[in-house]
Amino acid sequence: MVKDKIWITLHICLGQHHSLQMCWISRHCRLSSWVNITHQFSHRTRLERSRSRSLWIGSGRFRPSPSLPGRRFLITKATGSDIMAYRKVCDAQGGPLVGEALHCSGSLDLDWDLDKEELQEPGPSMDRMQMQHVDCQRSGCSDPGPDPDPELMEPIQPSVSVSPHGRFERLQEDPNYISHFTRAPALKGQRRLHCFLLRYFLAAVGLFVLGLLIGWFTHTPNVKPPVPPSDSSDLLEELLRRITADKIDALQRSFSSLSDDSEEARARYLYRQWVGLGLTDVHLSNHTVLLSLPGSTPNTITDRSSHQCFLPNGIPCDQRGPNDLPKQQFSYAAYSAVGSLQGEVVDVQYGSVDDLRRAKDTLNLTNQIAVVKLGQAPLLYKLSLLSELGFGGALLYIDPCDAPPGRHTWNQAFRVTLNPGGNPAIAGVSREAGGSLTSLLVQPISAFLAKTLLSSPSTGQGGSCIPLAMSPNTERKKITLTVENQLSYKKIYNVVGYLKGRRNPDRYVLVGSRHDSDQGGGASAIMNQLIAALTEQAKRGWVPDRTTVFCSWGGSALGNIGSYEWGKDNSVVLQSSAVAYVSLNSPVRGTETLRATASPTLLQLTSDIQRRQLLSCIRGGNCPGPNVSSLQLPGDVSFFANQLAVPTVEFAFEQTKAEETTSFLSEAQFSVESPKTLDPLFKFHETIAKMTAEAILRLVNDPVLPFYPLDIALDVQNKLKEKSVVSPSLLSSASSLRDHAAFFQSETMRPANDPKERDPSHVRMLNDVLRDLEKSFIIPQAPSGVYRNLLYSLPGKTPQFSILRFSQEAVLHCSVTSKTVKHNKEVLCHSTMNQSLSLILRAIRSAERLVCFGLDLFENYPNDTK
Repeated sequence: MVKDKIWITLHICLGQHHSLQMCWISRHCRLSSWVNITHQFSHRTRLERSRSRSLWIGSGRFRPSPSLPGRRFLITKATGSDIMAYRKVCDAQGGPLVGEALHCSGSLDLDWDLDKEELQEPGPSMDRMQMQHVDCQRSGCSDPGPDPDPELMEPIQPSVSVSPHGRFERLQEDPNYISHFTRAPALKGQRRLHCFLLRYFLAAVGLFVLGLLIGWFTHTPNVKPPVPPSDSSDLLEELLRRITADKIDALQRSFSSLSDDSEEARARYLYRQWVGLGLTDVHLSNHTVLLSLPGSTPNTITDRSSHQCFLPNGIPCDQRGPNDLPKQQFSYAAYSAVGSLQGEVVDVQYGSVDDLRRAKDTLNLTNQIAVVKLGQAPLLYKLSLLSELGFGGALLYIDPCDAPPGRHTWNQAFRVTLNPGGNPAIAGVSREAGGSLTSLLVQPISAFLAKTLLSSPSTGQGGSCIPLAMSPNTERKKITLTVENQLSYKKIYNVVGYLKGRRNPDRYVLVGSRHDSDQGGGASAIMNQLIAALTEQAKRGWVPDRTTVFCSWGGSALGNIGSYEWGKDNSVVLQSSAVAYVSLNSPVRGTETLRATASPTLLQLTSDIQRRQLLSCIRGGNCPGPNVSSLQLPGDVSFFANQLAVPTVEFAFEQTKAEETTSFLSEAQFSVESPKTLDPLFKFHETIAKMTAEAILRLVNDPVLPFYPLDIALDVQNKLKEKSVVSPSLLSSASSLRDHAAFFQSETMRPANDPKERDPSHVRMLNDVLRDLEKSFIIPQAPSGVYRNLLYSLPGKTPQFSILRFSQEAVLHCSVTSKTVKHNKEVLCHSTMNQSLSLILRAIRSAERLVCFGLDLFENYPNDTK
């Protein structure tokens, strides 16, 4: 036996060709040393049995290693002649293997796990093996020879993987080849050591990274902000749930507790609040304007026959107490002419053309003082008629029969403004010119003082109210009216904040309120609550489609100065970008009637919102039905509805009768009651806030604006019911507008609401047509106090275009006036019925052309892309 110890190592061979060859393991093996080799090898394999790599020799063959798919190693064992032959299958890619022992480039060693009983004892089989060895030596394994016996070999898989390390490298044949094999275990041990170190290093790195991740997620808040639901109904419910009466109450208390009650202090407070609530773009601007304020001494009315002096509320001047001065300073007409005037009192009731005609037929009206009731028509229109008829002054009052229930106007005077809107200084009014916007001396008085001056027998109180009026044969009193208003330049402040939209950031939904020191009425608290609720949804992931512009106006009480100045400065942008105006001018001015006012474009949306809110109204089911109208609105909405024709909507609780005689009583500004006094639980404020929030959400979120052109067409036809003054061509145009609007609404708007057909450019063009539809009804000129937008009507039992009503009165007025009309001559005298009808016809045809343009624009528009 040869005591040379030779370790047999298998090396994986990859060549350049894909043919498999069989060769003997080594040509250096001698039969004389086979027994010793096998014993040493058996001992070696038992020591390393635990590290076996899924290689086994149970049946004389190896299984393929899982880490090397497609590679198969075979050891064949002779069964008949007890000859054990070890063969190695190599993927030879190069030339013939010239008897050289091979090394794998990856240095991958295979350990054999052999059992003793599987090793053959030396004997005759060894002789045969030596012969085979000699043959292998002679041939040098250069020729794979004949195909091996199929019974002795396992079929080779057709696919053989290629090593990432490239080709196998051959060991050069040299006399020290055996020594190379003896050093192989040491090298393998080093490789194993390196492998263990690498494993430990990777494990340590993995544990370190895992620790970092655990620490990060441990210190990161686990509560993720929930994303608001995509469903608009769920978003609305979540928004309304966050609006509560308690929150509005807290905001109102904070707003009312300011130590400085000036307009500047209130505006700066709102600015800080809006920034804190999350609006990212808030602006505080100011305008220097000309204001008309009470004088140092109160205005008075003196009866010349009795020499009795009265304050505007009816209290004698000599009985004035220290607490009456603030009330008297509040009772005046801003921008009235100043001075003193003596004249007779003339009862003209509501100041209509019929009332003036009766007075004109019996009296000389020049430099007389008219006693006029508020209601039925705009105050500025009445004053224009009085001025043209030669009156020198006017005393304004509210008939107790028209006053809202619970409103004690019997001994209370009020304030009015004669400013139609904006800064009077820009219109050419200056302090040197007296600062008046009319030639009349105007002074509001109480109903008690009006009864005294008219010598009316009516008390104006009780169950059956009799309106105040002068008896036919009563002697008219002669009085002296003194007005001591003062003019001064002061700054008014606007606060404007933006909640940016995503898809259409250049389309604005305006939300306006006021922060006048004496006319807040809870509007600022509701506005802050709306901003808080909407920004909270934005922080939770909701992004509106359009931009919401929150506006708090200054100078509203004296003619909507803040809104007019801001609107004029931004008129170019607003003409093309303003989508709608949601008003919070005076949200809670009573607790009797929930009333909604909207332009015809928004009638359906407003009615739906009001009907839904009334299902759970405050009175436990005893709620009136929806009360929605398109009457012209007072307040800051005037500029946007009247000048820009922006669709508007306003929700308010009021305490007035929905009748013709009470519609313009809101022009009277009383000293405001505390919101806590009107609504102790703030439930009415909560209702208005929720209805306003729903309107805002629909306007900023709906892909197609919730405007309905068919409602405009129906409103136009409804205003033309009086066929006696309507031409057939006008009726035909109105009918054609209705047909086209219905087709446009069903064939264009309805498909656009389908998400499958909601192409962004298509929807944007459609919304622009809907936005501009009301602009067709703007006329160049209208009587004083009347909207240029024909879609807003004056209150009355029969709906009618305001221009038709005033054109009839203008003709009558021109027939009774005794002098040439200098002011508004074109409107009052030369705007005849035919001219008014012509303006209406032009507006209807303009709207119809816009609708037809929309139909033509979308007629061949591709609804789906293929």
